[in-house]
Amino acid sequence: MGEAKSVGGHPSARERENWLTGTLVLFCLASTVVTVVAGLIQVSFGEYSMTLRGAWEAVFNPAVIFNLEAWSSFLFGTEPPDVSTESVVVWSLRLPRVFVGVIAGATLAVSGAIFQAVTRNELASPFVLGVSSGAGFAVLATLVVFSGLSPFLPLIAALGGTLAFLVVYTIAWKGGTSPVRLVLAGVIVNMVFQSLQQGLFFFADDLGVVQSAIAWLTGSLTGTGWAEVRIAILPAIVAIALALAGSRQLNVLMLGESTARSLGMRVERVRFLLSALAILAASVAIAIAGIVSFFGLVVPHIVRNTVGSDYRRLMIGCAFAGPALLVTADVAARLALGGVQMPVGVVTGLIGGPYFLYLMRKQRSMGEL
Repeated sequence: MGEAKSVGGHPSARERENWLTGTLVLFCLASTVVTVVAGLIQVSFGEYSMTLRGAWEAVFNPAVIFNLEAWSSFLFGTEPPDVSTESVVVWSLRLPRVFVGVIAGATLAVSGAIFQAVTRNELASPFVLGVSSGAGFAVLATLVVFSGLSPFLPLIAALGGTLAFLVVYTIAWKGGTSPVRLVLAGVIVNMVFQSLQQGLFFFADDLGVVQSAIAWLTGSLTGTGWAEVRIAILPAIVAIALALAGSRQLNVLMLGESTARSLGMRVERVRFLLSALAILAASVAIAIAGIVSFFGLVVPHIVRNTVGSDYRRLMIGCAFAGPALLVTADVAARLALGGVQMPVGVVTGLIGGPYFLYLMRKQRSMGEL
């Protein structure tokens, strides 16, 4: 009977066997409904005036959905087919923003969940650990100085995020790491890379580039299109698929290093590979949506409190909840101030900042410095 109980918040043997639960299914269905509803609201507004019915009919227009020529133009940039004006506006200008939100939300949530397992630290996330700022600096440098390398943004972001995480881990290492040292090192690295980001603006002589870079640094889906979807879709699918495949290893890591080693796991190798996967996932989102602060911290906690701590559930839940929350936040950012479109990163920051402080106060032990 003792196996049925969970210890220290980790899933028990019985819970791990019965990981596919009704709660998880309902949670994923509810998240899907929220994503669809928020997406429909998003496509209903824009400079081109159309009724709600007209916008939604354009979304579900069979002439587009079942048209291979249309999907070829979306995914490969070929010549678009001849369809109604409403369908062109919705499918070429408005829906891509929703799809970018789905991709960025899923990858950021999955990345945050992986970092929390790898570091065994509930306060870990791409933003807190400096990965976001490192990837952000790499992408901003590409946009401002090396614009010809824009097609390689996900790879460049991954390299910048990897460098930042290695610096954080090196600073925090003292015969091992602790939650406090990792967070403090992340704050230091964030400050350094943010200073470097600000310095890059002196090399930008185009006001349009500066304005877009500022919006990008705060995390924004404004102006995103099929080009961003094409850049991110394959790396996002790979990252999420590998994260789902690695959920068992994440469960073992959460048991502690000594237990993981006794079970035959090569802890340092697995931790390195999973960290690289988390960096890839975060970099995909940063490359197309900018730095959406605190998102990777908040979403895994919401999912964990709903479906449980088994990483097989958690990864699936994050893949569904991330899109729902980011698309909804983008709708709020777009409609909150009427005609002014606020960056979605402002909304996530206003929510995530207080939530981060709540988590810090909730922790009984933050480790030794």
